[in-house]
Amino acid sequence: MPQTSGQDPASDADPQVVAAARAAAKLARQVTIPLGEVDLSLPQYRVLAFLDEGEAAPSDLAGRLSVSRPSITALMDGLITRGLVERRPDTDDGRRVHHHLTDAGRDTLQRADQAVGDRLVAIGTHVNAGDPSVLIASLARFGQAIRAAQAAGTT
Repeated sequence: MPQTSGQDPASDADPQVVAAARAAAKLARQVTIPLGEVDLSLPQYRVLAFLDEGEAAPSDLAGRLSVSRPSITALMDGLITRGLVERRPDTDDGRRVHHHLTDAGRDTLQRADQAVGDRLVAIGTHVNAGDPSVLIASLARFGQAIRAAQAAGTT
């Protein structure tokens, strides 16, 4: 990366933004820890959460997860083998399939939500004098903003 000022470009970044970026990376790890308790990876958790909103075609899931079609196929095959997701033919086009969350998938998602939520509450107690509600509310707003950006096609 060429440097024009003789300085490290990162030194021009807002330190608070840099700290937030690094905290976001650490937060991802904090989510994966409790997911291990329910035998899910972060991508599997994300797929189950998306399917909880309704059925989805593989191409839709790949787009929402920002992964390739072969990657989503491998991910879905594992979830189907575990009985958490099922494939059903598209009623309008028999060549296409849609993925659906099974009852076992909903139960696993509920346990994962609880495990991740408990972890976030525990972390949140360190944010605002023992009150996790600030972190939880901020993350909820962040999730709403991401969904709005996706709906608008900007992410």
